[in-house]
Amino acid sequence: MGAMIASEQSLTFSTEPWLIGVSAFLCVATFALSYFAWRRSGYNVSVMWLELLRSAIVLVGAVLLNQPEWVQEFRSDEKPSLLILSDASQSMQTKDVVVKGPSGQSEAKTRAEASSVILDPDSWKSFTNRMDVKTTPFPSAEKSDGTDLNLALDKAIDSSQRILGVVLISDGDWNIGQSPMNAAMRYRAQGIPIISIPVGAATRLPDIELLSVDTPTFGIAKKAVRIPFTIESALPRDHVANVVITSSDGERITKEVRIAAMSRTTDAVLWTPKVEGDFTLSVEVPPHPDELIANNNSISTPIAIRAEKLKVLVIDGYPRWEYRYLRNALSRDPGVEVSCLLFHSGLAKVGGGNKDYIKEFPASLEELSTYDVVFLGDVGIEDGQLTEEQCKLLRGLVEYQASGLVFMPGWQGKQLSLSDTLLEPLLPVTLDRAQPYGVGSKNPMRFELTEAGRKSLLTKLADTQEDNLDAWGTLPGFQWHAPVVRAKAGTEVLCVHQETSNEYGRIPLVVTKTFGAGKVLFMGTDGAWRWRRGVEDKYHYRFWGQVVRWMAYQRNMAKGESMRFYYSPDQPVIGQTLTLRANVMETNGEPLLSGEVTAKIQAPSGKFQVVRMISGGVDSWGSFEGRYAVEEPGSHSVILTCRQTGATLETTFFVQGATRERVGLAARPKVLEELSKVTGGQVLAITDLEKLQSAIRSIPDPPSTLRRFQLWSHPMTIFIMITALTCFWIGRKWAGLI
Repeated sequence: MGAMIASEQSLTFSTEPWLIGVSAFLCVATFALSYFAWRRSGYNVSVMWLELLRSAIVLVGAVLLNQPEWVQEFRSDEKPSLLILSDASQSMQTKDVVVKGPSGQSEAKTRAEASSVILDPDSWKSFTNRMDVKTTPFPSAEKSDGTDLNLALDKAIDSSQRILGVVLISDGDWNIGQSPMNAAMRYRAQGIPIISIPVGAATRLPDIELLSVDTPTFGIAKKAVRIPFTIESALPRDHVANVVITSSDGERITKEVRIAAMSRTTDAVLWTPKVEGDFTLSVEVPPHPDELIANNNSISTPIAIRAEKLKVLVIDGYPRWEYRYLRNALSRDPGVEVSCLLFHSGLAKVGGGNKDYIKEFPASLEELSTYDVVFLGDVGIEDGQLTEEQCKLLRGLVEYQASGLVFMPGWQGKQLSLSDTLLEPLLPVTLDRAQPYGVGSKNPMRFELTEAGRKSLLTKLADTQEDNLDAWGTLPGFQWHAPVVRAKAGTEVLCVHQETSNEYGRIPLVVTKTFGAGKVLFMGTDGAWRWRRGVEDKYHYRFWGQVVRWMAYQRNMAKGESMRFYYSPDQPVIGQTLTLRANVMETNGEPLLSGEVTAKIQAPSGKFQVVRMISGGVDSWGSFEGRYAVEEPGSHSVILTCRQTGATLETTFFVQGATRERVGLAARPKVLEELSKVTGGQVLAITDLEKLQSAIRSIPDPPSTLRRFQLWSHPMTIFIMITALTCFWIGRKWAGLI
């Protein structure tokens, strides 16, 4: 750090011409009056000293009226600094700077390569006598996942006391932090110009980029897995490409996709894994002949394939057709273990007769928590059916254990009584108490898919959207539906009545919602069993199989003997905050009510973060919850531990999305132009090295540091004036003038 040397000192005044005149008049008048007073006293010596003191006080007061300041100018013996900030982010690897090569022909270079001429130390040798040239790349290693232009400028201005100017070489792409205009205002206030050197083309290069592949965390052996993907095209025309999905065991699937020009295209591929195990799926879009960037056309994601065994509990009041066909569909599904409970009073045995039936509602929390999905048919609160305590257990199963609950009302109207229990917040719809037995019709009524229903996996009865709409249009109709008034806020309506409506719109018939950690579905008819007509189990089995797996998905992400781990959203992307949940049991099988549960998460870069999971309390069924902000794409490893039980659970989750720093995007020169405009700098081309050097030579040295002492308001000045006035008053008393 250089020393500050005082080079000049001076006395300055800040005043107006009329004030100088007033001051002069006061002084002249005071001198004249003092002289006449001295002469009138017979030239008394004491009076002479008093009048001299009076004149001195007035003279000093007149000077102070003109605001005198003692100014000291300090010059530093340290040379001023020229700061060169060079963008070293990943986007600078975009090859879109056209320059003339040695042979005179044009060739394309990366933005970083084009900047090398200005960053060459030999380019600044002639400036070393006048200034220190400092080159600083940004972002720093800690912030390599994004470009914070505002932070880079702030650090630069804080790094030196005497800055001559800043040369900013960048493509202008900032994607994290505050607006760089905040730093520009600091530069403007301190008189530091920013000379901007924009690098890169302002329009995007012809490119096809595979943005994301939303592979599920796990799949089931011999069950189709849907793999959605998104492609972004910067080509001027549509074209058809064969997207290739390759699994780590060598299986290869090809799908023809029409990629829309200058937009994003979303599609999906169905893959049916044959065996269990951990796989890596690679999705690749073949390069287009006009494409200039081919290294962003593929993404690889992991997926775990497991053997499936979901536990489902079906509860109903009587063996109606909907119940019978649902039970058959679930019992014939090799991935489902079904238990049935009937409250029908006419049964010879309580609960039923064969191996699928249980005799009573699960008596304990431990027994009920083994079920992934519960179907609740035409049952309610009354003797011989559900109790208030059982409703509380069902709510806890969904809210804290991530299980699913399906409401399937019937014409007996028993489910209306659930609106007065703890299950009421779980109901996705409001029921009409004036019509407890629902609405029947002699003529078949039909479903109609909503916009959400056309996109939902639950209502996907065929592989393509066109075939799916045809399938729903040809389904046999139903002749009864529940007395639904409207869907509640926060729900998703998948199907509505094709014809019937009320003041809220079409009557909602298939509605879903999320409650706590689990999912809820409302089926407003008891006619889904008719879907088998003419096609057997083609649609009926597929629909209910999709419902069960959708509801049990999160709950089965990762589980051990005494711990279960899941998160939402189940397909996270960069920038989201994950809700982490864990269910922890003690060694005796009871839920852990309180304890120290932590999730140690390792990101792909190797960075660790420990998330402390918080217990939901006594009624939370051993549920613990935490939050984790996703900052990196790729596979994250998780080690879940509980200090009280000593149990651990290891798992992984995959984060979709590209990094913030992407190669191939257009440069943003407007950002740099605005920075230079605000700070009084210039915008120069990357090839204008001579103009840049000339612009720097024309920048004046940083001004000297001035230190001002305001004599007119200094405390010592006030003290002297008061002392002089006191002496003058005492002198008049002593001279006998008072």
